[in-house]
Amino acid sequence: MLKLNIADETSRLKAVVLGTAERSGPVPKPEDAYDPKSLEHILAGTYPKEEDMIKEMDAFVAVFEKYGVEVFRPEVLKDCNQIFSRDIAFVIGDKLIKANILPDREEEFEAILHVLEYIDPDTILYPPEEVHIEGGDVMPWNDDIFIGTYTGHDYPDYITARTNWEGVDYIKQMFPTKKVKSFELRKSIANPKENALHLDCCFQPVGKDKAIIHKNGFLIEEEYQWLVNYFGKENVFEISADEMYRMFSNVFSISPEVVVSEQNFTRLNNWLRDQGFTVEEIPYSEISKQGGLLRCSTLPLVRGIM
Repeated sequence: MLKLNIADETSRLKAVVLGTAERSGPVPKPEDAYDPKSLEHILAGTYPKEEDMIKEMDAFVAVFEKYGVEVFRPEVLKDCNQIFSRDIAFVIGDKLIKANILPDREEEFEAILHVLEYIDPDTILYPPEEVHIEGGDVMPWNDDIFIGTYTGHDYPDYITARTNWEGVDYIKQMFPTKKVKSFELRKSIANPKENALHLDCCFQPVGKDKAIIHKNGFLIEEEYQWLVNYFGKENVFEISADEMYRMFSNVFSISPEVVVSEQNFTRLNNWLRDQGFTVEEIPYSEISKQGGLLRCSTLPLVRGIM
């Protein structure tokens, strides 16, 4: 059996579900795009090829193997994009919460049922239908849980709005000993540089006390400022709109000392090394064309003590 344990974003990773790019199907029609970045590449004819994405994910697997991480993969479904396993479920503490995702993606959860067989069924939570929440918006951080949300009256109009107020409230009820802090995110269907699809598209902690952040991903400046104050300005790496678009904040921590990053993120990777991190650089730019990157592709199950 796997004993679920996720207290934060950076403690030593022991077990993870990594999505798969195999048999991900033909290029979607523009009207079937889930996010503005995918739409941009569909229209431009630059949507990523399956074989290129498989190579990128293989490079990620190689890094996990180097650090002795147990890697689970979803069962491969035909013509189904299963890369972003962070969207389908997430772990807080010793509980796995099934995300209520876009209805079209329900079968993605069924493709990890073989992994759930290793987990005590009493530790798996199934939120009620009105609760919308995805793993990209949820970040456990010691005594806190950070959650990205969008609570505007036009929430139903945005396919890019993935976590609602009921989602935030549900986490508060399920984890009463944690301090839950929510952040209103900027949403756009048309402009990928103005759209923070999830919280991890504009913010992520690294190490023990540092963070990557993009100010304009937050609708309310005070909420962005709260995070800067929380980590301390000297510990925060500010990214530009173009760097948010390229997914600079969507790196992935294997431990407080080791960060997996995209090989072209030169400015970020240099900063991380200056801060004393080991940076494992891999190619992931094709996958980024679908509006997600390294953190989006992972569903961490077990992390050790920080």
